[in-house]
Amino acid sequence: MVASNLTIDLAAIRSNWRGIDSYSPANCETAAVVKANAYGLGMEKTLRTLKCAGAKSFFVALAEEGSEARKFLPGNEEIFVLSGHMEGDSGLLSRNRLTPVLNSAAQAIRHLEQLPGHPFGVQLDTGMNRLGMGMNEFADVRERVLIAKPVLAMSHLACADEPEHPMNSRQLSEFKAATFDLGLRRSLAATGGVLLGPEYHFDLCRPGIGLFGGLPYAAAEPVVHLELPVIQVRELRSGESVGYGAAWTADAPAKIATASGGYADGILRAMGRRGRVFAKDIACKIVGRVSMDLLTIDVSDLEEVPSTLQLLGDHQGVDEIAEAAGTIGYEILTGIGIRCNRIYRGEIGN
Repeated sequence: MVASNLTIDLAAIRSNWRGIDSYSPANCETAAVVKANAYGLGMEKTLRTLKCAGAKSFFVALAEEGSEARKFLPGNEEIFVLSGHMEGDSGLLSRNRLTPVLNSAAQAIRHLEQLPGHPFGVQLDTGMNRLGMGMNEFADVRERVLIAKPVLAMSHLACADEPEHPMNSRQLSEFKAATFDLGLRRSLAATGGVLLGPEYHFDLCRPGIGLFGGLPYAAAEPVVHLELPVIQVRELRSGESVGYGAAWTADAPAKIATASGGYADGILRAMGRRGRVFAKDIACKIVGRVSMDLLTIDVSDLEEVPSTLQLLGDHQGVDEIAEAAGTIGYEILTGIGIRCNRIYRGEIGN
């Protein structure tokens, strides 16, 4: 097998962060969400690029991710841990100067008892019912928490990628009511929330997917380019089939390219015949089933078959691929396999 090449455009990441940052006023900080190994693109260069772009605060999902991030952010950058202070996390949080975002009264008590004086934030549940303290739960520990001086109060929008959804305004109202008198830095907006407008921005915005070329930030520059090496090209007669289950049959003579890449590389099997790849500007349909390591592609319209075909790039991004597979761009981006060679293009700082 010949590995696929995933080219990651650092200049595009930098440009996307600055583009999202431009939506907010000067007194609102734009952070960066870099969980899941910076959405699958690699912590080291991604974090250094975002720091050079201007990001000073970063969000990860787990303390272990925060420990990895701290290797590349050795200074005074804030690294928030969204899962909060889990049992056994005290050492990681302390050694790596991580700021847990406490999600429950139990976490609050654990943190205040095990790491007194260590910075922390608080997440409030304003209606998503996923993470965060409900208002009654927060009331039980509010006084003790506020005495310890948290550095951030945050919540998360459930429907920010649907601007007209009534849930957005309900959560905004709930967040305002819950935090107006706390005297804390506040954060509600991720990528979608930033685009809803300044009323959602508060003191800190925390974009994630938009930094890496995904919706709902439609103005994002494409960050990832995935090139699939062509292993073999064969000529089919009318009536011959391709791949497992003989799922596609040629209704006329056809030319089929077999490319290196499959569901082990994050190319979802569900994409099937709805997917396509590109030879420069020419779209070529995927035919037959996506298998673990291989794709078969109808290249009959090409005069000459190139050595590689592009799955992700300027012609289609993670959201177009996701639509073909019946999923979302987040899953495509974070699911790109470790077999793909990650090649970085552009300078970290500019």
